[in-house]
Amino acid sequence: MLIGFHLAACCNRKIREGITGRRQVFEKLTDQLLDARNLEKTAWFHFSSVGEFEQVKPLIEAIYADVRIVLTFFSPSVAPNVADYSYVDAAVYLPFDTPRNAERLINIINPACLIFSRYDIWPNLVWKTSKYKIPTIIIAGTLHAGSKRLGSFARSFFRSVHQHITLHCAISEADAARFRQLCSSKDRVVVTGDTRYEQVYQRALSVEPDTEFFPGQTTLSRPILIAGSTYADDEKVLLEACQILRKDTAEYNPHLILVLHEPTSDRIVEIQAELNKQKLTHRCLSELNSDANLEDTDVLVVDTVGILAKLYQLADITFVGGSFHGSVHNVMEPAAMAKPVLFGPTIQNSYEASLLLEKGASKMVHTSQQMADVLKEWLNDEEKLTEVGRIGKRLIEENLGAVEQTLEHLQKYM
Repeated sequence: MLIGFHLAACCNRKIREGITGRRQVFEKLTDQLLDARNLEKTAWFHFSSVGEFEQVKPLIEAIYADVRIVLTFFSPSVAPNVADYSYVDAAVYLPFDTPRNAERLINIINPACLIFSRYDIWPNLVWKTSKYKIPTIIIAGTLHAGSKRLGSFARSFFRSVHQHITLHCAISEADAARFRQLCSSKDRVVVTGDTRYEQVYQRALSVEPDTEFFPGQTTLSRPILIAGSTYADDEKVLLEACQILRKDTAEYNPHLILVLHEPTSDRIVEIQAELNKQKLTHRCLSELNSDANLEDTDVLVVDTVGILAKLYQLADITFVGGSFHGSVHNVMEPAAMAKPVLFGPTIQNSYEASLLLEKGASKMVHTSQQMADVLKEWLNDEEKLTEVGRIGKRLIEENLGAVEQTLEHLQKYM
């Protein structure tokens, strides 16, 4: 795996960033802990990327006053978020998962417990913490029905990992049942819910309604479709749906606000070329000035990061990206703001997406024609549009409480 990782770095920017970030990681961690708060116990949280970081935040903030906090992470995408986070004593990339690296980390951090977020579980870390009798806990744990961990080839290996995990806090009964297939002790699996519900709900409450977030916002007179965290695969379907709508009346031709998953200069150039090809008028958010008039703009390309939650507040309808690419992104955020949610067919990674679908707070589409049909249906029935949004928000509210339940278990090991 290590050799493959370095070979892949030749053609993948994110992997190169990850390798660079892991240089001298033990020295960086040691230096940070020398300046850290002098508290008796340390909680070590590990997560893969931004979504998993959001799940541990409420727990970190609940115990921060009494416990030192050490964070490790895998993906470069989360590094800027961690750097700006206040409730942390030390934070570094997780070194490559070897027995020696795991032992060095344990000796430097000396944790009271190790908490994994969701599913980014590393075998050598688990085996070494078990050897030193350090509790390991999974919070907001999820294991979808199609997971390769449950396959006949991999199951015995993952059993050898999960049987050493002290406690699995699963997001649902179905996930708990699947964890029990990997865990010989049934009392090591409990259902506590998903801690992200609190996080996204509080964020939704903090967004001021009817506030002008960017120049020209007040000139958006047509319905607003906001597409969040999109990839090229998502955009292909979206733009084709927009073209179908353009052939109907102006009433069904919404402004599309396109929030790219990674708005690099290459991606901006790529999407602008495609919009020109399709004869869709467009502007970039960074180009707007105080006199901007967006009345005749079909697509606004958001070429900055960190404002998606605020933008969702403006939407009549939302589309969540990743769902035509490989795995859907955060569907809870727009739902918490009572916005109807659209996504593509790839949602096996998101239990909450299937819940929204089941309750009628969202629609799954497989083609651009289906997307155009749903948009027309919703935009033609304002009462239904509002009710769909209300159902989503109510679902979020009904699932609050996971932080409190998880803390009850976590504090036993603090």
